[in-house]
Amino acid sequence: MTKTVVITGGVSGMGLSATKLFLSHGWQVAMADYNADLGAKVYQELSQQYSSKQVIFVPTNVAELDSVMTLKDAVLKQFGHVDSVINNAGVFTPGRLDEVEEAAWDRVMAIDVKSILLTAKAFIPGMMAQKQGTIVNTASVSGLMGDYNMAAYSAAKGAVANLVKSMALDYAPYQIRVNNVAPGPTNTPMFQANPQAVIDEFIQASPLKRLVEPADVARAMYFLATDASDPITGQTLPVTAGFGLYSGQPVQ
Repeated sequence: MTKTVVITGGVSGMGLSATKLFLSHGWQVAMADYNADLGAKVYQELSQQYSSKQVIFVPTNVAELDSVMTLKDAVLKQFGHVDSVINNAGVFTPGRLDEVEEAAWDRVMAIDVKSILLTAKAFIPGMMAQKQGTIVNTASVSGLMGDYNMAAYSAAKGAVANLVKSMALDYAPYQIRVNNVAPGPTNTPMFQANPQAVIDEFIQASPLKRLVEPADVARAMYFLATDASDPITGQTLPVTAGFGLYSGQPVQ
């Protein structure tokens, strides 16, 4: 049976790289994204390269249950089953805790964390019934340690980094594996909006003197979604180009 994956935030950045990688390996892919115009454009391009029966796009607000359930209905109507969910949708807001507006905090928590609850309600019951499945969440290196002026984002991604352990324990009896990827600074359109001087500073801070590319993260997602990673579960895999290795002590 052909495998099916649902990828949230699937039409740009890391999500688009994952979409293309899964398609290249013959998976059926459901792209879910809030950006309906971009999603329609990406779908049009991909459906010319792959069968229109292999890929669909569903406009989705991952922070609203009704929208996620509409996504589920569309996926099951097209493909009949789901083998993997990549919870990749996410947003960022800068600032110290005293600077972050309540609405911005709530938006980050809803899209970065609550969305995992909602996709679980939509897709995990089917995985439980079929006694197999994989879930891959996008955490962040900023959820594994502290960063300046990133209070809301670090809190949200820190929640994802711990949630994966509880999910892995709860669903192991159903042979459902749950893991995270934790990207470091990644060369996405959002990151490219930074001034070049800031981008260069990030590159110099990497032990490998490079940014993480979306395709790097996509390969990690694919690994964790497939039998190649069996029996890994409950883990967070950093994909960071070496960010997070340095303790901050002076060179001796």
